[in-house]
Amino acid sequence: MENGVFICCFFQISDMQTMKVNQTILKEFILVGFSVYPHGQIFLFMVFLCLYLLTLTGNLAIMGLTWVDRSLHTPMYLFLGALSFSETCYTLTIIPKMLADLLTENRSISVTGCGLQMCFFLGLGGTNCIVLTLMGYDRFLAICNPLRYPLLMTNVVCGQLVASAWAGGFLISLIETALIFRASFCSPKLVQHFFCHMQAVVRLSCLDSDLTESIVTMISVSGLMGTFLLIVITYVFILSTVFRIPSAEGKQKALRTCVSHLTVVVVHFGFAAIVYLKPEASGGDDTLMAVPYTVITPFLSPLIFSLRNKDMKNALRKVLGKRNSLNK
Repeated sequence: MENGVFICCFFQISDMQTMKVNQTILKEFILVGFSVYPHGQIFLFMVFLCLYLLTLTGNLAIMGLTWVDRSLHTPMYLFLGALSFSETCYTLTIIPKMLADLLTENRSISVTGCGLQMCFFLGLGGTNCIVLTLMGYDRFLAICNPLRYPLLMTNVVCGQLVASAWAGGFLISLIETALIFRASFCSPKLVQHFFCHMQAVVRLSCLDSDLTESIVTMISVSGLMGTFLLIVITYVFILSTVFRIPSAEGKQKALRTCVSHLTVVVVHFGFAAIVYLKPEASGGDDTLMAVPYTVITPFLSPLIFSLRNKDMKNALRKVLGKRNSLNK
């Protein structure tokens, strides 16, 4: 009997030691990223670098024009400037590291660095969603309550709303990051992504990763769907008001101010939904599926707002005209 107890205890201790070996506390992760496409990494680097430089140029141009041109010091363009700033920071948290990893074999990132990258990525992504929602609310007030609009949407109110968007985005981000990094991570230390995507990192947790993954995914999807539904509701009211405008010219003028915003909303939420609402059993390469909303969406956003906006084009002509006159 005593021998049986001794043998039982021996195996329990052995199992505990094995678990400790398997649950070695990791200090860094390896981002697998695009290493699964070894022959295409140089090509991907060139494509992503060009898109990133164009994205930076577009967003910096929008921020610069809204700062320099006083005619753009209105809530609509202040929201646009705030969106450009948050998208610039959003891409800055991911793309430079991704570009560096495409040119090197050392794709490691510390656990602390991974947590910071995830926190800023989720926070800025949430901020973008809220700012897009606020832009829809701004158009709702301008079209549905034109007489009260100057009183309801001042530049001060606009600044307060943008600050609230940042606070809301990072509040959700801190909650999700804290849930994921509350415990240690187990081997293997390979993150099946080109950045610290929450679903890829949470699967390495030593705790019940399925439960944590379900919780953080539910929070993200709720935030995504919640802001999208608010935008849909505002446009229902906007369209109902526009259809009551008697003249066709008046309808076109009202809708023209919404086309760029609505296009960006469709692109932004459409690409994000592909990733977060994708069924687990559907398969597919998560790394490639993340490219649209991390690289392409930030590139398209300033392009859409600048190309389809007469005020932005006029402001650019003014700036270029002043520069040419100074050179002469």
